[in-house]
Amino acid sequence: MRAAIFDLDGTLADTSGDLIAAANACFDRDWLDPTADQATSFLGGRAMLRLALERKNGGFEETEIDQMYRTLLGHYAENLARETRLFPGVEAALDALAEQRWTLGVCTLKPEGLAEELLKRLGVRDRFASMLGADSHAFKKPDARHLLETIIRAGGAPEQAVLMGDSQTDRDTAENAGVPCVLVRFRPAGLNVEAMKPAALLDHYDDLPVLLNRLVAA
Repeated sequence: MRAAIFDLDGTLADTSGDLIAAANACFDRDWLDPTADQATSFLGGRAMLRLALERKNGGFEETEIDQMYRTLLGHYAENLARETRLFPGVEAALDALAEQRWTLGVCTLKPEGLAEELLKRLGVRDRFASMLGADSHAFKKPDARHLLETIIRAGGAPEQAVLMGDSQTDRDTAENAGVPCVLVRFRPAGLNVEAMKPAALLDHYDDLPVLLNRLVAA
């Protein structure tokens, strides 16, 4: 069965505002900017903390990051979807793919519990046959097994699957798994997704069903 697998942060939804707020809550002032640091927010909590500590102290210890990360997760869990929104056209695209007998899944570096709750609050969890987070197994993106397990749990076939993402990590994961990768172009300015050479680029979710059908047919 054909499988469309989606990254979450920066691909299905703009989570940057809530993520940056959670990182800033670890400090006595805001070291991250909601606009200028969007790209970093989609790289995960530890990436945001490293950037904030570089600005604050000129450096950091990984043990310090680990301690602050727990604080970040706690704040984020309590304020999970204050500003987060699905990108335009997501729900219609998911419905169209389901009607065309695609199975759908989510493969994210977000902790599984937070990803599950966020998808529920956004009203789309029931669209996905599988959902694997960063802590679902001992392996995670860019390890191919993270993506392949998501495909298999969704009831899909890896040779008929596509990964939708927004980062070099997604591109590398797809390549490691032998799966085509589509990268979105509605990420923050300055991120050159074209240079990552994905199988295709997406400007709007309205175009997704036609794009994925063309990729699988090819």
